[in-house]
Amino acid sequence: MRRSILLTTLGLVTAATLVGCSGSGDDDTAGSDTTESTAEESESAEAPAGDADLMTAETSLGTVVVDGQGMTAYYFLKDTPGSGTSACTGDCLTAWPPIMAATEEPVVEGVTGDVGTIENADGEYQVTIDGRPLYLFAQDMAPGDVNGQGVNEVWYAVAPDGAQVGP
Repeated sequence: MRRSILLTTLGLVTAATLVGCSGSGDDDTAGSDTTESTAEESESAEAPAGDADLMTAETSLGTVVVDGQGMTAYYFLKDTPGSGTSACTGDCLTAWPPIMAATEEPVVEGVTGDVGTIENADGEYQVTIDGRPLYLFAQDMAPGDVNGQGVNEVWYAVAPDGAQVGP
């Protein structure tokens, strides 16, 4: 019984750490509104091209923007388009890692939105579409996963034209 309680507590602490987000002090990462993908959906995602920073793939949400490894790209609604900064800071970046590019001009395949970059404090380039920074979700485990879709009603997948997928 003690072992079961300990393992449950450890699991909850690990989950809370993984989805923790600070930045504005709001809890913008955790929520029960996440969409879980099945293994079948993950297997149906297109194989990543390898050389592109951004490309597109089919998911349960339809065609979305993905990074070079095929992982779904997300917008954070608290980001101000065109501001040149990210509102996701601190622990938020653990749950929502930024999509980075090696240069100011990301390599793109199939994405029709206006792709660019913003420079972070370390001088690295975070990829943007239509002036909005892009992120991954740490709980997406395989290409085609869309577990970050709709989290706390502030995280949404990105369509190839730069539109937000969903409300």
